[in-house]
Amino acid sequence: MLKFVEVLSRQQKASIFFTMDLALLPVAFYLALALQEMPVSALVLMGQMLPILPYILLLTAGVIYRLGLSQVQLIAYERHAVSMSALVTVVASGSGALLCSLFGPEIPLGVHVVFGLLYLLMMVGVRAVMLQVVLALYRRARPRRRVLIYGAGNTGTQLAQALRSHEGIDPVAFVDDNKSLQGLRLVGLPVHSPAHIPELVKAGDISRVLLAMPSQSQPKQAQIIQRMQKLGLEVQALPSFAQLIGEEALVEKLTPVPPQKFLRREARKLPLHGCASSYEDRIVLVSGAGGSIGSELCRQVLTCGPRKLVLYELSELALYTIHQELSQQLEGTGIELVPVLGSVTDPRQVRRVLERHQVQVVLHAAAYKHVPLVEANPLAGLANNVFGTQTLARAAAEFGVERFILISSDKAVRPTNVMGASKRMAELIVQDLASRSGELGDGTVGDTVFTMVRFGNVLGSSGSVIPLFQEQISRGGPVTVTDTRVKRYFMTIREAVQLVLQAGAEARGGEVFVLDMGEPVSILNLARQVIESAGYSVRDEDHPEGDIAIEIIGLRPGEKLEEELTLSSELTTTAHPKIFCARESVLSEIEVAALLRALRQAVAAGDDAGARQVILRWVEGYVQPQADRKTS
Repeated sequence: MLKFVEVLSRQQKASIFFTMDLALLPVAFYLALALQEMPVSALVLMGQMLPILPYILLLTAGVIYRLGLSQVQLIAYERHAVSMSALVTVVASGSGALLCSLFGPEIPLGVHVVFGLLYLLMMVGVRAVMLQVVLALYRRARPRRRVLIYGAGNTGTQLAQALRSHEGIDPVAFVDDNKSLQGLRLVGLPVHSPAHIPELVKAGDISRVLLAMPSQSQPKQAQIIQRMQKLGLEVQALPSFAQLIGEEALVEKLTPVPPQKFLRREARKLPLHGCASSYEDRIVLVSGAGGSIGSELCRQVLTCGPRKLVLYELSELALYTIHQELSQQLEGTGIELVPVLGSVTDPRQVRRVLERHQVQVVLHAAAYKHVPLVEANPLAGLANNVFGTQTLARAAAEFGVERFILISSDKAVRPTNVMGASKRMAELIVQDLASRSGELGDGTVGDTVFTMVRFGNVLGSSGSVIPLFQEQISRGGPVTVTDTRVKRYFMTIREAVQLVLQAGAEARGGEVFVLDMGEPVSILNLARQVIESAGYSVRDEDHPEGDIAIEIIGLRPGEKLEEELTLSSELTTTAHPKIFCARESVLSEIEVAALLRALRQAVAAGDDAGARQVILRWVEGYVQPQADRKTS
C-alpha cells in the first residue's frame, strides 16, 4: 500500500482528491435529506433532483478547480485549505437551493444549510482519516525518531504541532524548568521536570532533545546542552524567528571586548619616534614572528622604517598569517619582507640567515611559554627556550649584530615551573654574553649590545586568561579560576611592545629592563569583569539565577599565587618613566658553561629528573614541585 502511495504522481493524487470531493456531494445531500422529516423518503427526493444534480456538480467542480483545492497535499491541508473547502460547500449548497427553487423539487432551506455543513465536515474528515492512514503506513514501514522537546513555551508548542505530521519524528513529551507548567498537557503532550529526563529517556527510547528556547541566554542554553550530552542525548537547538528572518545573528552572543577595558587604567600610547632611529634603515630579525608578541613587534618595527624585516618562525601557519598581513601593508614602501621557516635551535640555519641577510638588530621573542605544557614536556621547553637563545645569541655576536634584545618574562623571577626556569637560564646566557661584549678572538664575543626586557602577562595573547574566559563563556561556562588569591600583572600587547622597543634602543649592554605594569590584578575579579562585559551575570550562592558560574580548580603544577618582576628590590630609573633597570647578580662564564653542559647532557639522555636537578642547582629561587621531589 505504501509503495502504491509513493509511486502516485502529484497530478494523479490531485485527480483522486478532485473525484473524491465530487463523489462526497450527493452523499452529503442524501444524508441531509435523511436527517430531516420530509413527506417523502430521501431516495424519492434524490430521484427528483437527478435533472439538476449534474449542474450542481459541474458548478462545484469549477470552483474546486479554480481554487486549486485538489492540488493541496494531505500534509499541507490546514486552515487555509479548510477555508477553501468551506467556500466550495457554500457554492454547492447555494447553487442547490437556487436550482431547487427554480426547477424543483421543493426542499426546505434548512436542508441546504445542513447539506453544506455535512459536505464540509465530510471533505475535512475524509482528508484527516486519509492523512492518518498514510502516516500509519509510513510509521510501520520506517522507524520514527522519538524526541523530547525542551521548552514548553510558544516555540515549543508550535514545534510539537509541526512535528505531529512529520513522517520521521515523534514528539514524546515536553520538558520545562517552569514549575507552573510541569504536570500539564499541552497540544496533547505531558510537561515534565528536567529531573525526570533520565526516566523518560529510558522508558521512551529517546535519543534526541530539541531545544525550543530561543529567547533564553546563550550560556543557559549551553548549560542545558551540556547536561543533555552527559546523558548521551543528541541536542538540536531551534533558532528564534528573528534569527530565521535575519534580524538577529545566528552566531554566539559573545563579542570580543577590547583588552584594555580590563586594565583598570588607561592603556598607554607611547610614540616610537624617540627610538625609531635604532631601527630605521636597519635589517631587523624577529624570532617567533608569528606569535602574539612577535607579530606585534613586527608591526611596530615596520612603523620605524627598517630596510628589511626578517620573519623567523617555527610554525608554518603562523608565519603564513603574519607574512600575508604585513605584505599587504608594505606595498609601495620599499621595505623588504623575508619569511624564514625554521627553529632557532638549528645552528646552521641561524648562522646562514644572519650572514645572508646581514642582520643588524635581533628581537628574540621565540619561546615555548605555556606553563602547563612546558611543565608536562620539560625537555622540549628547555631545549627550545635555553638552547635556542644560546644559538641565536652566539650567532648574533659572531656575525656582528648591533643589538640583541631578549623578550623575557616575570615567571623567570624565582620560578616555580620549568617555563620560568628556562627563561631565567636564557637571561643568564644573555647576561654572560653581555659581560664579555667587546672581546675578540676565537669563539668569543664582538661588540653586540645584549640586553633583555622582562614583563608580565599581556592581555589578549594566545593562551592568556581573557581569550580562555571568553571561550568558556561562549560554551556556557563555568569560567575556571585556579585560586581566589591569584594576582597577575597585566599590560596590553601594544604598550608592552612599545616599551620593549624603547628599552632596546636605550640599551648599552647587560641591562635587565623591567616594565612598569601598574598594580597586580585579581584573576577572580578579572573573571567577573569578563563575564559582565559579555552581557551576562555571575552565578554564585548569592545569585543562583545568574548565567555563568566561576569554578575554583586549584593551582596548576608550578603556578604561583603572585608573580614578581625582579630578584632584588634595587631598581634604577631610565630615561623613560615606565622602564626601570634591575640590578641582579649574574653567573660567571665558567658557571654558565657548566650549566649548559649539564643541561645538554640531561636533554640528550632524555632525563627529566636530571634536567630539574640542573635547574635546582643553577636557577636562584627555583622550588621543585612536590611531585617531582618524590620521584627524583
